[in-house]
Amino acid sequence: MPDERLRVLIADDHQLFRRGLRMVLDDEDDIEVVAEAGDGRETVELTREHAPDVVVLDVRMPVLSGIEAAREIRAEQPGTRILVLTISDEEDDLYEAIKAGANGYLLKEISIDEIGDAVRQIHAGQSLITPSMASKLLEEFAALVRRDEQPPEVPAPRLTPREMEVLEHIAKGMNNRDIANALFISENTVKNHVRNILEKLHLRSRMEAVLYAVRENLLEIE
Repeated sequence: MPDERLRVLIADDHQLFRRGLRMVLDDEDDIEVVAEAGDGRETVELTREHAPDVVVLDVRMPVLSGIEAAREIRAEQPGTRILVLTISDEEDDLYEAIKAGANGYLLKEISIDEIGDAVRQIHAGQSLITPSMASKLLEEFAALVRRDEQPPEVPAPRLTPREMEVLEHIAKGMNNRDIANALFISENTVKNHVRNILEKLHLRSRMEAVLYAVRENLLEIE
């Protein structure tokens, strides 16, 4: 039924890319593109108007950047999920997007066939990140850990060995299905482990869990 389709807003300052992405998503039976925006300010306004399930936006946009738009959307529409789809492989853009509340960060090199699944996973609560960007993120935070001379104010919560394994796989950019296959456990078991990890660390998303783990030296990064 149409009412059950995922409602998506596409934001990119390149009209041809927007149209191409719309054509791809319109071919998905369970996805409906409700609006397109060409700049960050329009993205915020149309999100306010349409309350989409997922906003797919670029980092670099005029008037208001995608990161600034994500920050406003997160504050005004906390239920809307945000997927950054960009050509930018700059670490600063990735880090700032996460801080702004993005639920995923994918490079435009992603296969067209994967776009629909990415939108579905973001809507379902997954946090997606291009593996090459995940590596850069971990390297950056490992550097921050090494430069940080202040010890944690409180002991880091203790994770079980299995939870640490799950966290390490999340850090590699793997989704629940891939983690389940790698560890020979069910997808539901992975979900339970992820939920326990977030509860123990008092965090809201998988990305925040990875960043926290690196900052607190829970993950060994070479």
